[in-house]
Amino acid sequence: MNLADIADAVTSYHPNANLDIIWGAYVYSAKAHRNQSRRSGAAYISHPLEVAFNLTRLKMDEQTIAAGLLHDTIEDTLLTAEELREFFGDEIYHLVEGVTKISQIQFPSKEESQAENYRKMILAMSEDIRVVLIKLADRAHNIKTLGSLSFDAQQRIARETMDIFVPIANRLGIGWMKDELEDGAFMYMMPDEHESIRVELASGQNLREAYVEKVRTILENELMASGIGGKVGGRSKHLYGIYKKMQQQGIGFNDLYDLTGLRILTTSLKDCYSVLGQVHSLWKPIPGRFKDYIAMPKPNLYQSLHTAVIGPEGERVEVQI
Repeated sequence: MNLADIADAVTSYHPNANLDIIWGAYVYSAKAHRNQSRRSGAAYISHPLEVAFNLTRLKMDEQTIAAGLLHDTIEDTLLTAEELREFFGDEIYHLVEGVTKISQIQFPSKEESQAENYRKMILAMSEDIRVVLIKLADRAHNIKTLGSLSFDAQQRIARETMDIFVPIANRLGIGWMKDELEDGAFMYMMPDEHESIRVELASGQNLREAYVEKVRTILENELMASGIGGKVGGRSKHLYGIYKKMQQQGIGFNDLYDLTGLRILTTSLKDCYSVLGQVHSLWKPIPGRFKDYIAMPKPNLYQSLHTAVIGPEGERVEVQI
């Protein structure tokens, strides 16, 4: 990961972004961390760069990405808060300060009621929601780099991630980040189960991808012919999601029928229901598997239609619209 990758990502969704702010933050952060390394031996600046890139995946503004590059400077370097404020102004300073405050919270309890209190405290402390997003982006990288830490530290951070940060990402509707945080924590909390599912999933990956591409092409052509706009993509279940389903249903890996599925993006709510009709006209819907989260959104305001059908070759296919 380098600054050019971040600049390219930002300009892809914000062509007129002021990249000078991001460049200045990078130079400042690289200087502050120049004599520091990660436990893995990597240069410390690699971490702020990964955090900043995660923020581009959330399509954040220049100030937030700059704060992501600077998020550890107050806590972990000799540079002072006053210097940061002088160089970058109040907005970026307050974002970095907010992340620093969250980082200083200790999460000793394993009780769910206490975990909920910590989640509420983090959200309440953050007058600007961007502070929470930076912290999530920080944790999303850290959870992938626990290999150099002690066993106790790995367990503590993994449990903290699962109990505190996964629910916050879910509450904010950031599905991809929730999945990455869950999978990262799962690898350390239940390494045997994680490895078993990873190996099983990898063994049939090529066949599943070919099947999803076949179904995707059929559906995309059907939508185009009917004049309904929509973007059709494949969707794979993440490892912890598979583990949870196996536990909830009391089944083994080979008994799962919906490891992959389709996600269809439309331009309007009305089109969501039109697409649903097209899907059900192509393939037989499975009874009891339809959920209307548009009419009744989830608590985090997620809106979508979920269905499952018997697709080509008699395979079950999950569809999110």
